[in-house]
Amino acid sequence: MDRCVVLVDAGYLLGAAASLLAGEPARSRITVDHATLIQGLRERAEADTQRPLLRIYWFDGAPDRVPQPEHRRLRVMSRVTVRLGALTRSDGRWAQKGVDAAMHAELTELARNRACSDIVLVTGDGDLLPGLMSAKEHGVAVHLWAVQAADGDYNQSEDLVAEADERRVLDRTWITRAVRAKELTGVCAPPPAPRPEIAAILAAPLPETAAAAAAAAAGRTAEDRPEAGHNGTARPAAAAGACPNGERGDQAPAGRGVPTPKDLAGLGRGPGSAQPSPATAAVQNGATPSGTPNATLRWSSDKGWVERGAGNGLGEPPETASLPMLAQLTSAEQRWADREEDITTVGGDPFEVGQVFARRWAERITDAVHLQHLSTEYPRIPHRIDGELLRYAARFGLLAHKDDQIDEHDRYAIRAGFWREIDTRTAAEHAPAGD
Repeated sequence: MDRCVVLVDAGYLLGAAASLLAGEPARSRITVDHATLIQGLRERAEADTQRPLLRIYWFDGAPDRVPQPEHRRLRVMSRVTVRLGALTRSDGRWAQKGVDAAMHAELTELARNRACSDIVLVTGDGDLLPGLMSAKEHGVAVHLWAVQAADGDYNQSEDLVAEADERRVLDRTWITRAVRAKELTGVCAPPPAPRPEIAAILAAPLPETAAAAAAAAAGRTAEDRPEAGHNGTARPAAAAGACPNGERGDQAPAGRGVPTPKDLAGLGRGPGSAQPSPATAAVQNGATPSGTPNATLRWSSDKGWVERGAGNGLGEPPETASLPMLAQLTSAEQRWADREEDITTVGGDPFEVGQVFARRWAERITDAVHLQHLSTEYPRIPHRIDGELLRYAARFGLLAHKDDQIDEHDRYAIRAGFWREIDTRTAAEHAPAGD
């Protein structure tokens, strides 16, 4: 058959691209436009072999061989077949199992069955040498493609290079049409206007006794105490520096971090605590020092400074506890459309995932009052909605790494995207007519 087939080792292609563009082989350091990448492979293969494309085989690893979002996007593309091996964790590192064997089997079967005249291999693994030699013995021309090495040296097996009929290098110019390095500028979007409830908390001095007790219990000084993360989690100081005070860009006074829920719980509330200052009392009574009413800081965590006995027993007022979940707002037809959008459009960036979830929720609520109630809960995402948000994010593989623990950086970004979308839509609700 006068056709060409492309076999892609995704681990090699994307790992080498990450090394070239980001300086390290971690695929998390790059963003890939898979549609553009597949189109580029097809055009390049047809030009080099002078044969029409039969199919592109994409070989990759996945935990338990469960397709990840990128695999779901790829396998619905024209002329693309996805083959998955296992992705296992050993000695703290991820490793592919079965990918080389699958590529070897496909390579030899295509050649033995004379399904094509030319095979393009995008790989660097010398384990494919027997398969390459077998394909040549069946009269198939083998084209070996490499990704430009970051250090200018080979990033392929020399035996594989020597045995191939043709060799090409995908250079930086070609790679950057579909792949780019992620910017390491933190997880925040440009900050909106500061929220008054944040200013109120930052203006309220912490009692020295409570601050000292919290620091002693944690085994460190008050100066190196972590900042409070979104949803009541502790955030390392280095990570917090990239985005002060959670994800919203509110500016903290110099030399002071956002108080943790434990700090807030000790603001004049503990047994034997000192009389709270006027500023502290103002915050506890739901007002900022400047007199703004109802400026309280709540956390998505159910621990810390949360009034009990209201709403659903989780410290939520009735109007918040009654907020509908996205699943309740979504019809069967919309659920199908959502899955299609997740596969074909949503890239899986944590900030983007949070935005998409918030957009769908805001568009489907039938009462605009729900949006206002949710906005007043900032920075605390109501318990049920927050859990649903993280379960949605798990579909994109964002939570299934680092020993199966939720990655702190991704969690900040997911909720940052959620609140940015809610802020945008709340502002649109209040925009004067004609704006």
